[in-house]
Amino acid sequence: MNRVLILGAGLVVKPMVEYLLENKISLLIASPMKDRADAMINGNPLGSSIDWSMDDPATLEKLVSENDITVSLLPYRYHADVAKVCLRHGKSLVTTSYVQKEMLELDEAAKQSGVLFLNEIGLDPGIDHMSAMRIIDHIHNQGGDVEEFYSLCGALPAPEAADNPLKYKFSWSPKGVVLASRNSALYLKKGKKIFIEPADLFKDRFTYNFPSIGDLDIYPNRDSISYMNIYGIPETKTMYRGTFRYKGWCEALDAMKALNMLDDSVKDYHGMSYAEFLAEMGKTEGPDLKKKIARKLRVSETSAAILSLEFLGFFSNEKLQYFETTPFEITSDRMIKKMLLSDDERDMVILQHVFLAAYPDGKREVIKSSMLDFGSPSTNTSIARTVALPAAIAVRMILEKKIEITGVQRPVLPQIYNPVLNELKSRGIEMKEEYGLAESEMIG
Repeated sequence: MNRVLILGAGLVVKPMVEYLLENKISLLIASPMKDRADAMINGNPLGSSIDWSMDDPATLEKLVSENDITVSLLPYRYHADVAKVCLRHGKSLVTTSYVQKEMLELDEAAKQSGVLFLNEIGLDPGIDHMSAMRIIDHIHNQGGDVEEFYSLCGALPAPEAADNPLKYKFSWSPKGVVLASRNSALYLKKGKKIFIEPADLFKDRFTYNFPSIGDLDIYPNRDSISYMNIYGIPETKTMYRGTFRYKGWCEALDAMKALNMLDDSVKDYHGMSYAEFLAEMGKTEGPDLKKKIARKLRVSETSAAILSLEFLGFFSNEKLQYFETTPFEITSDRMIKKMLLSDDERDMVILQHVFLAAYPDGKREVIKSSMLDFGSPSTNTSIARTVALPAAIAVRMILEKKIEITGVQRPVLPQIYNPVLNELKSRGIEMKEEYGLAESEMIG
């Protein structure tokens, strides 16, 4: 019987466990959160768990050698280390994370060993790649070119749950969400390369109206230009990957950046209140802190930025429960405490591709591919389903030898994306495609 090793028992693991057990695939979850792993297995005799962390490399060697395939749902910095263990034992690996340089360096060795290291098989990255490639290949197969391409994705609270000034709640990796706000960005627009410094990430935004949800903010997501090569569209004049947020998030995070509240410098904050911390970040002191911070940020006291800082308690006299730490830890911990999605609230995932295609006969069309998916913490969140299920389907396909490529790969090949997208559709996760739209439907 095939046996899968799953490293990690975080917020997105449960749908994978359920899928593999449903398909009669034996699995072992290795995680320091053994109780959570056991709850996911729910007494199924095909599942087991072990209390393990990356601090125990000897056990990792044993676990990888004893199982047919490994899934790493650990923090991304560990994937290359896990891949090296898999390489030593001739075992394939699946992750939902971006391909790191250290992972890419293992490509030739993986090919020589006949193993597959399949990365970026989650939501974003993952479903976005697969649904984009299905349309790109369709355009190219008709002799057409992709002139412009926008790929926009966001994991958000459902509209009724977006009830704080930031209009956001965490349904996955909270620290990761806040960390991503410190990235720079690079994209191509109308033939011009545009680089956005981390300090300006949330200033560089535009509005997009998504059907049934309304106007949302879009800001750029990391390096878009590299995807021209990944997607095989060197001809495109616009390549933009962006993130969806409700209005409020960008203003709030931009303010936090301006106040250095996401900084990594270490200091002793013992005995300081949240208001004193904010005053220090804003380089001000004395009474009327709200007015002074608003003036420094050049916003009104009723702006989303100030209302968000107030909601998070940064104008309060509550004492910080820290000694030596960083502004990032203080700020992100406060956001996590105040902004977790509760068990009676829904989350949602929005994914939107917009293409401008041109063909040899002079025909031009806008093509849209859209997904709106809702979940619930009491069952499975949308972010958990859309991240875990593509990876789980790929694991089953690898075990059944329906994917036989080797090396370090992304799911951009038809032999991967067609069956995975088809099975996701059967489970209610579907990209709806619209062809032949007028050029007026194009963004920007």
